[in-house]
Amino acid sequence: MLRILHVETGTNLYGGALQVYYLLRGLQKKDCFNILVCPERSDIGHEADSSVDKNYQIPMHGDLDLLFIFRLWKIIKQEKPDIVHLHSRRGADILGGIAARLARVPAVLTRRVDNPEPALLVKIKYRLYKKVITISQGIKQVLLSEGVEPRKLQCIHSAVDIKKYKMGCTDKAIRSQLGLDENDKAVAVIAQLIDRKGHRYLIRAIPEIIKHVPQAKFILFGKGPLEQSLRELCLQTGIFDSVIFAGFRNDLEKILPCLNLVAHPADMEGLGVSLLQAAACGLPIVATPVGGIPEIVRDGINGFLVDPGDSAQLASKIIELLENNTLADQYGTAGRKLVEQYFSIDAMVNANFSMYQKLVL
Repeated sequence: MLRILHVETGTNLYGGALQVYYLLRGLQKKDCFNILVCPERSDIGHEADSSVDKNYQIPMHGDLDLLFIFRLWKIIKQEKPDIVHLHSRRGADILGGIAARLARVPAVLTRRVDNPEPALLVKIKYRLYKKVITISQGIKQVLLSEGVEPRKLQCIHSAVDIKKYKMGCTDKAIRSQLGLDENDKAVAVIAQLIDRKGHRYLIRAIPEIIKHVPQAKFILFGKGPLEQSLRELCLQTGIFDSVIFAGFRNDLEKILPCLNLVAHPADMEGLGVSLLQAAACGLPIVATPVGGIPEIVRDGINGFLVDPGDSAQLASKIIELLENNTLADQYGTAGRKLVEQYFSIDAMVNANFSMYQKLVL
């Protein structure tokens, strides 16, 4: 039986942490003993407790928490895993890699972002890992361009729970709970309120969209440090009444089927789990061709890809989908089929487990 020690530093159960939860749940059915190390009082620590054989919830304070190396090293020495799988960047990739190296246990890193790193950091950092899993081909290409050895890299796409996300709105009350009227056409952005997600480009596009589709409303799902500045930009642009700041929601499987489309005008993106969720619900998507997004959003098939930062192009494509219900439905159906074929949980779990087996041979 393989003993795998998983390290996830996220506190909320979305994005990367949700992917770890799916993996742990799937590995339950494999010949695998799973140990989870996560932050105290984290959502994944609570939700995944029944999916793991051991669950350590310990203090984690980010990249400068050097004592984390010692805390993790102690657990590794006690549990004697075959592999340490580091699932997070913040506070886990380098520190966790050092802890595994000191304990003389091979480490695997899952990389979920496509931002470039300094050459010296790349040269030192990736020596810590036996394997680096990228959640998209886009991220893999970034690492290859930075000089990471091809033999170390393996792309395993993130997954979506297809059974959980369905097409068609089953709870009409959700729209009114969100502040939508019956005839409103809802455009959602599902992302942390941080700079690289590009919310500002959509806000600048909204006046043009409303000219053509007056009943359009825009819902920003997520939290983050830019919330106040984005609210101020909405006021300055004169579209504050058309924008709803909905915060973080853990019931998107109920909400998304009741919306019209998803926009994702990001400057950088590893893959975009929210786009998988939207596609699984049969929503057309307007996004940018950065990172791994083109692996989910196929231009002219299940949505449109527009140039990063181009608010006019973004507005044009959103207007086209809001005005053409037949095209929107066609793209939505194609998106659901795409997710079913390429982004299932079973495929993601099987690929990780196969990689573990090869590493311990």
